[in-house]
Amino acid sequence: MSDERFVTGNHPGFPQAREAAQALRDSTGVDRHRIAVVLGSGWGQAADRLGETVATVPTAELPGFNAPSVPGHRPTLRSVRLPDGSHALVFGSRTHYYESRDVDAVAHTVRTAAAAGAETVVLTNGCGGINPALTPGTPVLISDHVNLTGDTPLRGPEFVDMTDLYSPRIRRIARDVDPELTEGVYVQFAGPQYETPAEVRYARTIGGDLVGMSTALDAVAARHAGLEVFGISLVTNLAAGVSDQPLSHTEVLQAGTEAGPRIAALLAEIIHRI
Repeated sequence: MSDERFVTGNHPGFPQAREAAQALRDSTGVDRHRIAVVLGSGWGQAADRLGETVATVPTAELPGFNAPSVPGHRPTLRSVRLPDGSHALVFGSRTHYYESRDVDAVAHTVRTAAAAGAETVVLTNGCGGINPALTPGTPVLISDHVNLTGDTPLRGPEFVDMTDLYSPRIRRIARDVDPELTEGVYVQFAGPQYETPAEVRYARTIGGDLVGMSTALDAVAARHAGLEVFGISLVTNLAAGVSDQPLSHTEVLQAGTEAGPRIAALLAEIIHRI
């Protein structure tokens, strides 16, 4: 029987998350992971900076997960011992909404983290910058989001407050680590096509600073599951129409590679202070 200490109830996806969390305990030998980290495009090097990896599990071996289909994402989960002796659960990839239009598959990562005992989830991504001042290679704290997917991981009368979804406490910690960090509003589109210039102008008009194809749905599911949420983006390219350059995933990967050591050290220091 799966462990029900941390996520209770039978909201769609919760029983599957408890099953995956129990499989993680069996595979890693770690009873509880205090923090979960979801590594998006450009953030892969951060796992090596967090602490000692005590176990590595192929993602596809866990119930409800598939191997990642997006280039640049890693097909494993790590259990990492942090300097304070607690453990972090590091997801080398996420499921994107555009892969199957299955919002429960998207939410399964953060729900599994909650069922594994996590109190906090760190969501990272690579994104497009709407503000020309946010040049490629710039890390940006997510202060809020706009969900333009037209979907939600919640079912039924689940009236969850989103006022302070992206933890003010952890954003203060991040700015203590690097006072030059800026904040922005992340706008999630459904993808997988990149946004058109008109869509980027719309996102700017409604208050967006960043555009991408992840994170907002993950964050909603995480808050619903009781997690404190911290989000940080890496600007990997200027959004469509902001510059005259065509967009490509190769550009995203290149920007992540170039910024990798710097943002990995930044993220590790933030997580060590949480």
